Amino acid sequence: MADAALWYWPLDTAGGSVNFVMLLNWTVMILYNYFSAMFVGPGYVPLGWTPEKSQDCMYLQYCKVCQSYKAPRSHHCRKCNRCVMKMDHHCPWINNCCGYQNHASFTLFLLLAPLGCIHASFIFIMTMYTQLYNRISFGWSSVKIDMSAAKRDPRPIIPFGLSAFAASLFALGLALGTTIAVGMLFIIQMKVILTNKTSIESWIEEKAKDRIQYYQTGETFIFPYDMGSKWKNFRQVFTWSGIPEGDGLDWPVRDGCHQYSLTIEQLKQKADKRVRSVRYRAIEDYSGVCCPVTKGVKTFFTTPCTEEPRIALSKGDLILATRGLKHWMYGEKILISAADGGIRERGWFPRKCVEKYQHDSETDQPVDGEKKSK
Repeated sequence: MADAALWYWPLDTAGGSVNFVMLLNWTVMILYNYFSAMFVGPGYVPLGWTPEKSQDCMYLQYCKVCQSYKAPRSHHCRKCNRCVMKMDHHCPWINNCCGYQNHASFTLFLLLAPLGCIHASFIFIMTMYTQLYNRISFGWSSVKIDMSAAKRDPRPIIPFGLSAFAASLFALGLALGTTIAVGMLFIIQMKVILTNKTSIESWIEEKAKDRIQYYQTGETFIFPYDMGSKWKNFRQVFTWSGIPEGDGLDWPVRDGCHQYSLTIEQLKQKADKRVRSVRYRAIEDYSGVCCPVTKGVKTFFTTPCTEEPRIALSKGDLILATRGLKHWMYGEKILISAADGGIRERGWFPRKCVEKYQHDSETDQPVDGEKKSK
């Protein structure tokens, strides 16, 4: 605001007034959509929810935390501790999930923030240029800049000294960085919106292709919620009323697809993950800290950069590992006793703390009460 007044005083010309009003407009619209995405929230699956037809339960996953079935396109968020309708991701900047109800306001925030920052960057550049131009003097072999006072009449209403110049330069760097970073996020969001997907669903679709190729089943996975038109997909999120279409539980599907086509694919991938997983036994204790100092330098510096939790291990614990890195592994602790209450403990742990567990597949106990796949 100060730089805008210094560069283009809004009370003298129409151009200055338009510039100042546009800057205020960007600020209000950015903050409105930001707080809408934060406080409106994504919408949650009602606790204890079950589908209308009881036979449809076989197509859905059951959430032990929410004590309800996961509706199509919903996923459980460990941060919110609820099943989120049409969950895209959990955003730490709004301290909430991006999902069914706030997807439009979150995407508008990602669009308006770079546009506002581009305008602000132009103001910063022009302000520093005009202020330096009035303070700079050229000699035969030197260039001098006097930041104490401007060589013009009248003097500026707002003083512009060395500290103001440094603040403007720093703000310019923040504005340009925000434009690039948030602009890239906006492009990613628009790509998934125009195909009527979420980031999670795009990942599920990729895994479906990998599963079909790995097992050579010959089947073809078609994403059921793509309406076949980018405009129709766009209208699923952005409406004139600001309220997204549907109720967040039932969704329109394209011809030839089932209401539970995606959830059936998720169940297949979950079963496939169980088949591919490998059992490990803990040979060292691990406290569950993010960067363990006692597990080696490489383990310390290669800790996974993710919000996924770490799980504490005691010597002798059994873990079902599903994926891993060079020095870290991700898996689920196998809970044997009934006192554990069926709560799943999943997370990362150092690879050097475990060894592959040689076991007899015929006598193994099923994990978390699930039936053992043959």
